[in-house]
Amino acid sequence: MNGDWTLPLPMVLGHEAAGIVEEVGAGVANVKPGDHVIFSFRPQCGRCLYCSIGRSILCDGHQTARWMMLDGTCRLKRDGQDIFQMARIGTFAESVVCPAEMLVPVRKEMPWPQAALMGCCVPTGVGAVTRCAEVEAGASVVVIGCGGVGLNVVQGARLAGARLIIACDLLDNKLQYAREFGATHTINAGSQNVVDTVRGLTGGRGADYAFDAIGGEATTLQILDAIRPGGTAVIVGMAAMNVRAPITPYAMALQEKTLRGTMYGSVRPNLDFPRLVDLYLDGRLKIDQLVSRTYKLSEINEGFAALRSGQVARGVVVF
Repeated sequence: MNGDWTLPLPMVLGHEAAGIVEEVGAGVANVKPGDHVIFSFRPQCGRCLYCSIGRSILCDGHQTARWMMLDGTCRLKRDGQDIFQMARIGTFAESVVCPAEMLVPVRKEMPWPQAALMGCCVPTGVGAVTRCAEVEAGASVVVIGCGGVGLNVVQGARLAGARLIIACDLLDNKLQYAREFGATHTINAGSQNVVDTVRGLTGGRGADYAFDAIGGEATTLQILDAIRPGGTAVIVGMAAMNVRAPITPYAMALQEKTLRGTMYGSVRPNLDFPRLVDLYLDGRLKIDQLVSRTYKLSEINEGFAALRSGQVARGVVVF
């Protein structure tokens, strides 16, 4: 919303969505007309090094720009000019043309607004805990930022069996959401010192794991300071491209702290999207509570305004 990532224009935005397959091209075998699908905004060629070792989110089998089709062309045009699609999908639209490998079929009883959120914030947050950090039962966890992704980090920690889940945000309504999603303690970062409070809740040591669901210099440094010696800090939120954080290598080595990043929760969409749908339909994954409001496409600017102000956990555009 702030223009922190440089992208070419004109472009259809939107990267978190679900829909029904209407037509498929020649040779497509993974989906068929009538399938209910969730979009993955990362392609999976199935042939590169990363796909072969189970790290398909890092797939480098396609060298075309991330706003064009895999063959380097655009399917959308206006007055002869190419119109790009965000993440090769561009889902703020009634219909989408995209590579078949970016679609994952799921159970048809999955409701649409909830299915849409399976395209990004749910797997990114839950996967950061279960796939990337592999948080174990009984662990202590800190989550900085309680937007859509952060709330799913919180519930990922709950699903993993963490005994202490500390959620931090500047807005009290977001902290209330966090309690509903499984936080055992909350910290208003505007009135409380996050690191001192975390240490007070963990016997002075710091947490086993800390997650930055915002992405920025200050929050990256906070998660490093909030973990105990031997702990793991995970960057989940996407910072602006030019953000740098001055860490202290001496302290990192002396205390054996780990700082790592995760893209898309390090999930494997073909495997994890259906599993997350199953968890939701079994009543174990909270997604209904994420959908604060639905919007028509003509109301999308209202949705952006609500998101910017922190009024909603997540808004969903429906057609």
